[in-house]
Amino acid sequence: MLWFATMAAARRSGVSVGGDIFLYVVVLNAYYPDLRNGVSATAFGSNSLLLRRSTENRQVRAGRRDNLGAMKQREILAQITGIGIVPVVRTSSAETAIRAIDAIYRGGVRAAEITMTVPGAVRALEKVADQFGDKIVLGAGTVLDPETARICMLAGAEFFVTPSLRPATIEVAKRYGKVVCPGALTPTEVLTAWEAGADVVKIFPCGNVGGPKYIKALKGPFPQIEMIPTGGVNLETAGEFLKAGACAVAVGGELVDAKLIREGRYDLIEEKARQYLAAIGKARAEMMASPS
Repeated sequence: MLWFATMAAARRSGVSVGGDIFLYVVVLNAYYPDLRNGVSATAFGSNSLLLRRSTENRQVRAGRRDNLGAMKQREILAQITGIGIVPVVRTSSAETAIRAIDAIYRGGVRAAEITMTVPGAVRALEKVADQFGDKIVLGAGTVLDPETARICMLAGAEFFVTPSLRPATIEVAKRYGKVVCPGALTPTEVLTAWEAGADVVKIFPCGNVGGPKYIKALKGPFPQIEMIPTGGVNLETAGEFLKAGACAVAVGGELVDAKLIREGRYDLIEEKARQYLAAIGKARAEMMASPS
């Protein structure tokens, strides 16, 4: 019912229901909990300006990023690998996700990934994109399908991370010149992801299959494939992953700690961000001093 009501509201307000707007409507129920929890979609019909304004805002964002090309694909990749760390922000609300990213930014990390498991994740992407602009490389995580990927693009995401390999999601990211990091684990999956167009392959769950040693083993036959491990990354292992051949590391709860968020200790998340940057800088300095 929500889908049909929202489509009808779009038509009544004179907004096109094709293309990106169609995708927007399809994903509304999944990522806007206020609608999912029973707020009638006819509110969009009685106040058509709301739907039109939301649509126009998304089109402006898409135009600014797709047409003007604020950050080209290679620049996004260079920033991610230069930073060396991608914080995975998986929180219980959009508000806490935004506050966590603000703390990470104050700590010096200029990249963040908001997972689609965060209630109101698309709204959080929009707000972070508006607040930080090109000062941060913003990504969407746990992207399971191409429709969600396109919605996240319109909300401001510049790179996309998936937990598994789905070629159709890679295809839509490449169509719009965005960076995509699909999840893979086995050698076959890693090579398949790379051949499908992955910019970087997310090795997940890396900590469960040997951690840095597994990355080193994969880099033997696949030296040309860029890899970012997820799982098992902490302050003690971050440097070891880089030395094993990872171009960067992804860190979740070890940095964006759920307990600290519940306690409102964003200052400690900020400090942890600094510590991770220091660990990465130390590892890279050691790698330069002792090239293999």
